[in-house]
Amino acid sequence: MTYTNERQEKKAFYKMVLVLVLPMALQNLINVGVTSADVIMLGKVGEISLSAASLAGQVQFIMTLIFFGLTSGAAVLTAQYWGKKDIRTIEKVLGIAMRFALLVAVIFTLAALLFPVPIMKIFTSEEAVMAEGVQYLRIVGVSYIFVAMTMIYLNIMRSVERVIVSTVVYLISLFINVILNGIFIFGLFGLEPMGVRGAALATLIARIVEFIIVWVYAKKINKVIRFHLKDLFLKDRILMKDFLTYAIPVMLNELIWGAGTSTNAAIIGHLGSTVVAANSVTQVTRQLAMVVSFGVANATAIIIGKAIGEHKEELAKVYAKRFIRITFVLGIIGAGVILGVSGIAQSQMTLSQEAKYYLKVMMFVMTYFAVCQAYNTTMVVGIFRAGGDTTFGLILDASTLWGCSILFGALAAFVWKLPIPFVYMIIMSDEIIKIPLTTLRYKSYKWVRNVTR
Repeated sequence: MTYTNERQEKKAFYKMVLVLVLPMALQNLINVGVTSADVIMLGKVGEISLSAASLAGQVQFIMTLIFFGLTSGAAVLTAQYWGKKDIRTIEKVLGIAMRFALLVAVIFTLAALLFPVPIMKIFTSEEAVMAEGVQYLRIVGVSYIFVAMTMIYLNIMRSVERVIVSTVVYLISLFINVILNGIFIFGLFGLEPMGVRGAALATLIARIVEFIIVWVYAKKINKVIRFHLKDLFLKDRILMKDFLTYAIPVMLNELIWGAGTSTNAAIIGHLGSTVVAANSVTQVTRQLAMVVSFGVANATAIIIGKAIGEHKEELAKVYAKRFIRITFVLGIIGAGVILGVSGIAQSQMTLSQEAKYYLKVMMFVMTYFAVCQAYNTTMVVGIFRAGGDTTFGLILDASTLWGCSILFGALAAFVWKLPIPFVYMIIMSDEIIKIPLTTLRYKSYKWVRNVTR
C-alpha cells in the first residue's frame, strides 16, 4: 500500500469511527443523564431516598445487562452478516433475541412486583432505605417489558450501523424523564411531593414513550431491517444453534459481571447509607467519564465484525490496533473528567461530612479504574466479541471479579473489618488484574474468526 493510499485508508477509518462513535457516545451520555437526574434530584431530598433508588435500581441494572449480553452475542452474528449483506438472517436473529428478552423481562417484572421486600433485603439492612426502595420497585417494575423491547431493537440496529435512531429515542426520553422528575419528586404545579415514588413514575412514563417511538420507527420508517412478529416464533435450528453458541456466553458474562457489580453494591449497602450515597455519586461520575470509551468499544465490535464478515481478517487486526490506541487516550481523558467533577460534587450535593470524605476517596479510586476499564472494555466487548471470541470474557470475569475483588472485598469488609477506603480499593481492583490477561489474549489473535454460514 502506497503512502497516499494508506493515508486515505486511515482517513476513511477515522471518519467511519466518528460516524459511529459520536451518536453512541451521545446516547451513552443521555443514559447517564437520566441516572444523573435521579441522583441529583433525590440527592436534594436526602441520603435515604438517594440510597433507596440507587440500590433498587440494581434490579434493572442486572436485567439490562442480560439484554446487553443477548444483543452483544447477537451482534457477533448481525455485524458479520451485515458485512455479508444477508438482511433476512439479521431479521431472524432480531426475532430470536427479542423472544429471549421478553421472557427475561416477565421474570424480572414479576419479581419486582411480588417480592420487593426480599429483594431490598439483599442490598440493605436499614429499614428506612428498604421501605423507600420497595416503593420504587413496585412502580418502576412495570417498565421492564418496555425496556426489553426497546433495548433489544435499538442495540441490534446499532450493530448494522443504524445508530442515530437510538440517540433520538433516548434524547426525547431524557427530556421527559428530567421534566417529570422535577414535577413528581418535588411536587410542582400543585402536586403532592412524591420523593422516590416520583422518580420511579417519571422513569416508567419515559420508558413507555421510548417504546412507542421505537415501534413507529420499526413499522413505518425502517425499510432496511424489518421487525416481523412471526420471527418471535421462528424455528431455525441452525441459526438458533449459532445464536446460543455466541449469545449465551456473552449473556452469562454480562450476568456474572452484573451480579458481581450488584454484589459489590450489596457489600457497600451493608456498610451504611453514607457509603451508599457517596458510591451512587461516584458511579454516575464514572459513567459520565466513560461515555465516549463505551461508544468506542461498541464501534469496535461493529467495524471489526463487519471487516471479518467481508473476509478482511488482516484489516480487522489493523483496526484493532488503532482502537487500542484510541481507547487508551480516552481512558486518560475520562480520569481527568472524574478528577474535575470530584470537587464540584462534594460542594453541590446535600451529603454529610462523612459521606463527602468517602466520596473524595472513591473519586480518586475511579481515576485509575476508568483507564483500566476503558482498555478492557474495548478488548472484551469490542475486539474479542467481534470475532466470535465470546467465552474468554466469561472466564475472565468469573476469575478476576468473583475470585479476587469480590472475595477479598467481602473478607475485608466483614471479616478483617478494614477501613472503608481500603475495602473500596479492593472491591474496585478487578479491572487492574484483567489488563495482562486481555493483552495476552489479544496478541494470540485467537479472536479472529468468521462465524457466518
